[in-house]
Formats: sequence, structure tokens, C-alpha cells
Amino acid sequence: MYKLMKLPYQYNALKPDISEKTVNIHYNKHHKKYNDNLNKLIKIDIMPIEEIPKNIDRFPMGKRNQILFNAGGVLNHNLYWYSLGKEKIYPKGKLKEKIDEIYGNFENFKNSFIEKAKMMTGSGYTFLVTRSGNLTIINLPNQETPLSYDLIPLFNIDLWEHAYYLDYQNDRDAYIENFFGKANFTYASDIFEKIS
Repeated sequence: MYKLMKLPYQYNALKPDISEKTVNIHYNKHHKKYNDNLNKLIKIDIMPIEEIPKNIDRFPMGKRNQILFNAGGVLNHNLYWYSLGKEKIYPKGKLKEKIDEIYGNFENFKNSFIEKAKMMTGSGYTFLVTRSGNLTIINLPNQETPLSYDLIPLFNIDLWEHAYYLDYQNDRDAYIENFFGKANFTYASDIFEKIS
């Protein structure tokens, strides 16, 4: 059985940008539901969850879409919680160097990420991804994961309404801009360091 990740901070750690109520519902209802659904579809964890999108052909045809959707829901939410923290932490090491090389500085990168996120239509995520040491910002709909496209996800923002509606109602742009008040690049920096 796939275990729900432990939230890396308290429910109130993201205030005032994201409320305790939003974090609690998002984690315990939405994230947990994807994990529960995945365990109903796959009775035993025959492979690490990160391998599911790359090996979807090993599952029965009739279950593949639901398996991909729920595995993506778990993976994308895991990354989302790691992309946030009690205080903002900027990229470091090789990730900082690559961001500076491509975007000039972190502020330019942040503005590019925000602009891309604001372009997302419907539900989905904006990701910072890497392949072969390069960095790209992409939008993917619903619960698609970059792993399905041989991209390694480093950082993301959840743009489903449940991520922001209690706090921002229909002002998604404010949520996107405030997100960087709690953006934490520790996970992204660590992953990029290992694979570069």
C-alpha cells in the first residue's frame, strides 16, 4: 500500500498566504483521496509510485487512466507540499547557478513562473522541470505529471480551485503571487544537485 506522505510542517505554517483551514482540507481530504483511490486500484505497491507513469503499460488497459490520474494526484501534491515552507528559501547550489544562467536572476525566474502560472486554463499545475541539466517552466492539466514526459519535476504550484478558493475566492492571480512568500526551494535544489 502507498502511504500518504507526512506533511513537512504544521497546518498553520503557511499563514497568512495560505490558511490553516485550506492546508488541512487540501492535505487530509484532497491529497489523501488520491492516495486512497490509488491503493484501491493497485492492491499492492508493485513499484515505487514515481515509476507508475513510466510503466503504465504494465497495468490493465481499463484501469490505466484512473491509475495515472490518482498516481499523478499523489505525486503532484507531494511536490506541492515540498515546494512550500514556513519561510521562503531561495534556490542554492547548481540550481541557483542554472536559474541565473537561464533567467539572469531569481527575480526574473519568479516573474516567468508567475506569468506561466497565470496562463494556465482550468485545473492543473505549473512546474519547474529538468531534463539533461536544462530547466523549463511548463503547465500540465488536471493531474498529469512531468514524469510521463521523461521530465523530472523540481517545484510546482497547484492551480486547482481547492488550493486557493477558501482564501482567495476567484482571485487566483493573488494566490499565485502570494505563493512565493512561502516558496521553498530546498527540495528542488537537492534534487537538481543529485542529478546534475
